Amino acid sequence: MKRIAIGSDPNAFDLKIALIAHLTETGHRIEDFGSKDPIYANVAFRVAEAVASGEFDRGVLLCGTGIGVCLAANKVKGAYAVVATDVYSVERSVKSNNANVLTFGGQVMGAETAKTLLDVWLAAEYQPGGRSAPKIQRIYDYANDSSNRG
Repeated sequence: MKRIAIGSDPNAFDLKIALIAHLTETGHRIEDFGSKDPIYANVAFRVAEAVASGEFDRGVLLCGTGIGVCLAANKVKGAYAVVATDVYSVERSVKSNNANVLTFGGQVMGAETAKTLLDVWLAAEYQPGGRSAPKIQRIYDYANDSSNRG
């Protein structure tokens, strides 16, 4: 089972609680990074840093739409966040793109759909050497090139 860091803003608290219960039932090790801060970027940075450092295998973030926490998490070097939308996309986000943070919108997605998408995402593993490898390597190279910082 995986080590999962999870956090949300207050808008997605109920969905976060449902996902924590589901993750616990399925045997994953969970650490809750909170839900009280209305500035979603704060929890997104903490979760993304914990995943990027290797302390956790994957991260789950929630806000009203999933978009804000996704944008914030992607500012952390080594964090690769995507918004959960459908089964195929969440699976490919890992298999092709090596995403390590999945985001959800508590105001746009129900708990049962979120659980299904989360299960698919957690079961997926990156496929190194596939046709997406050079594309992902380009992203890694760009992120690690200090001349790309403003």
